Amino acid sequence: MDTLESIVIGIALSAACGFRIFVPPLVMSVAAIYGHLPLSSGFEWMGTYPALYAFGIATIIEIAAYYIPWVDNLLDTVATPTAIAFGTWIAAALFPDTDPLLKWTMAILAGGGSAGVIQALTSFTRLSSTALTVGLGNSIITTIESIGAFALSGLAIFVPLLAIGLVLGLLFFSFSKGFQIFAIKRQQ
Repeated sequence: MDTLESIVIGIALSAACGFRIFVPPLVMSVAAIYGHLPLSSGFEWMGTYPALYAFGIATIIEIAAYYIPWVDNLLDTVATPTAIAFGTWIAAALFPDTDPLLKWTMAILAGGGSAGVIQALTSFTRLSSTALTVGLGNSIITTIESIGAFALSGLAIFVPLLAIGLVLGLLFFSFSKGFQIFAIKRQQ
């Protein structure tokens, strides 16, 4: 895998952490076990069966917890910094072994940043759903987010250019909505 491809995959998988934190590591583990994804040195353990089982259990628990009313909003407060951390970690696992300062700076900015922006978008969407539907619509949001996490993670592995295009579109959408909200608040 060349350098640009591994960076693109790392950023796309990091962004998927904004939807569900444990889905991208699960997909990475499966892909590494079957030889579709080479990992950076120090991260080879992710391509083992114990890691696969741990990520699988964590994914099931995370997705199930988001279906519990009001718990989903509480999870979002913990999920935001955790998504940023996992996004950084996933990007570092896939970025090429270069200068550690460069690798981790890129991982924090690109990986953690994309995960944080997507997580903020999903948190805002869930908060809006809670306000508009008294929490009854949150299960629909949860289902869409879970599907999005698996789809984006799978695309990142098998069609990285499409995945990064989707990530860029989501980031553009998130920033434009953020600027709209900021402009409305500023006018008030």
